[in-house]
Amino acid sequence: MLNIRKIFLTLVFVTAAAISVNANAATTKEELNNDADQSLQKLIKTNPNAADIARQAKAILVFPSIVKAGLVFGGAYGEGVLKQGAVVDGYYNSITASWGLQAGAQSYGYVVFLMNDKALKYIHESHGWEIGTGPTVVVVNEGVAKNLTSTTLKDDAYAFIFDQQGLMASLSLEGTKISRIKNP
Repeated sequence: MLNIRKIFLTLVFVTAAAISVNANAATTKEELNNDADQSLQKLIKTNPNAADIARQAKAILVFPSIVKAGLVFGGAYGEGVLKQGAVVDGYYNSITASWGLQAGAQSYGYVVFLMNDKALKYIHESHGWEIGTGPTVVVVNEGVAKNLTSTTLKDDAYAFIFDQQGLMASLSLEGTKISRIKNP
């Protein structure tokens, strides 16, 4: 019984930490648009590969703040903006569920650069984009970035993760779904 109590208390602590990490999350469309613009500009200024890809992208999906927490079972949630040039083309949420060896809480943001009409059509016409199905998404880390140039871009979408804060130890199975929402 003592172990179950410790697990429960730890889960409560992790959840409370995740909520406090996201206390400054956007609450209106205007705030979400502003946060997305600032996040994208920061990524482009600090990552030359992201800047190159942004110039060629058909659209850009920006999730400025995702909160993730877990203890065996976990999840993550955040809201984002799809932009075509300077025009907002819709609002989306990102929901992740996970199961496995994991404990902790963290926040981060991510940007998905949609590179072609196929990726843009898929996000518009699907009833939720499950990462791993549909268009090919490449998560750009240091290893991928070293070999990435404007002439080698051939995949449907490229994702950059940024502003990771918190502590999350994880060896888990995850699934992420991106869905259009009417009002953030």
